[in-house]
Amino acid sequence: MKRKSLQGSPCPVARSLDLIGDWWSLLIIRDALSGTKRFSDFQKSLNVAKNILSTRLKGLVAEGVMRMEPAADGSIYKEYVLTEKGRALQTVLIALSQWGNEFLYEPGEAGSVMVDAQDRQPIQKLQLVSMDGRQLKPEDIVTRFGVAH
Repeated sequence: MKRKSLQGSPCPVARSLDLIGDWWSLLIIRDALSGTKRFSDFQKSLNVAKNILSTRLKGLVAEGVMRMEPAADGSIYKEYVLTEKGRALQTVLIALSQWGNEFLYEPGEAGSVMVDAQDRQPIQKLQLVSMDGRQLKPEDIVTRFGVAH
């Protein structure tokens, strides 16, 4: 069954999911944020079939989330590097990680926590904040249609 494209949707959530909504793409981005660059390293880390990984990487490059560069060590290999567009997804991954830690683990169950590299302390929980500094709850937010940005 072919997936329906959401590319022309007026909803930015739908458009975002159209681009990075499958789990392999988000896991590739997660690993790239941690420094993974080579195809073989992504494959080892994710234990994903080569054809699936190749398709996802090509798509991320085509959409400007990643770019290919010559290997830093001068070898014949190519490396996948996140663009600014790709690096901006870190906030999304942190939000997913924090949500998962809060709701998908039993008390005392081992998992991973994203921490500040400098002081090794957990990152403060992401919060939605209004322009005037108020913390927002779901009922405080409405969708307005208009020009993006």
